[in-house]
Amino acid sequence: MEQRCWDVVVVGGGIVGVATAMTLLERFRASVCVLEAEDRLAPHQTGHNSGVIHSGLYYRPGSLKARNCVEGRRLLQEFCEREGVPFEVCGKLVVALDPEEIPALEELARRGAANGLEGVRELDLSGMREHEPHVAGIRGLWVPQTGIVDFTGVTLAMGRRVEELGGEIRLGSRFLSVRRDGGRLVLETASGAVRARSLVNCAGLQSDRVARRCGVDPGVRIVPFRGEYWELEEPAARLVRNLIYPVPDPGFPFLGVHLTRMIGGGVEAGPNAVLALKREGYRRTSISARDTLETLAWPGFRRLAMRYWRMGLAEQWRSLSKAAFVRSVRRLVPEVRGEHMRRGGAGVRAQALAPDGKLLDDFHIVRGAGMVHVLNAPSPAATASIAIGRTIAAMAGEDFGLEARPSPPPAR
Repeated sequence: MEQRCWDVVVVGGGIVGVATAMTLLERFRASVCVLEAEDRLAPHQTGHNSGVIHSGLYYRPGSLKARNCVEGRRLLQEFCEREGVPFEVCGKLVVALDPEEIPALEELARRGAANGLEGVRELDLSGMREHEPHVAGIRGLWVPQTGIVDFTGVTLAMGRRVEELGGEIRLGSRFLSVRRDGGRLVLETASGAVRARSLVNCAGLQSDRVARRCGVDPGVRIVPFRGEYWELEEPAARLVRNLIYPVPDPGFPFLGVHLTRMIGGGVEAGPNAVLALKREGYRRTSISARDTLETLAWPGFRRLAMRYWRMGLAEQWRSLSKAAFVRSVRRLVPEVRGEHMRRGGAGVRAQALAPDGKLLDDFHIVRGAGMVHVLNAPSPAATASIAIGRTIAAMAGEDFGLEARPSPPPAR
């Protein structure tokens, strides 16, 4: 058994976990180790999203999401500039397609103003086409603060910073169980035992299971939703300058099928939102009996399904039918045709679902003895990762009695 005892072990090598480890090392005199189950950092949610730097437009003013997104966007951009990670602030257009969506568009404008966004403007069709010449719709909202980045690249840069500060990242170290040995924790992993004084759970798709193995009731169940993307081929890719979004359904924490120019080139369309039958189920054929049965047995899922089965069927049909997906895209940009689109990748969202069937739309963190469990970190978690990391690190510092540094170590 390993003899070293870490002050903090972070379970999960996605962007939130690595940002938390980086902040802990910058702010406290603490030894920190990151455990990642896979053979690389950012293997799941972080590495499968559309790379959008969110502005803070959508989120209820005063919520954790709103505060962390606005501050996190600034911190993320500063980090990217310092570490040489390419990003671009290109702006996006949110489009109302019919009169019934205009009140929701106006509410987004009010939220943007309340969250401190400047330069957000409502536009008619001619104004929208100054930004996106091929867009359809009756009214739009121009949001200049939105950007694009490669979040895998951001996470790798954060990982390098962790190691520069004396932390350690262990890949291939899937968390299995934990037991207490006096005042210490002994974590059993796929690569051996790890001793620690405290634990921070940022395990994403497995976060509720990690909490339960730690003897903590998460209060929620992680239900995986797969979002599938298509890629626009030339000449259709040239129809999209930057980002085009529909007005989202306010009852769901999903933003609808949208068009996104990527930092590495090309344009993605998506995602939809369908129930995944495996927590890491990036293909329709990915099935885990255990994961599926756990989802179906959760009372919250049954209540959600009874309430929204029509929407679920529509999303499933759009997953199976290219023509249905293309119709969603053509509502925003009518010149796109089916022959312009090829299947791209997919991501799986770790959506926390309450027993009453409510989809949690904000961050959900549960604290235990010597532990902090991050059980819901929805979009904009990647954008807000450094701000979230500071929030979690502050909790850890208070709960674990970590010694603060008089000043953070200088960035290289």
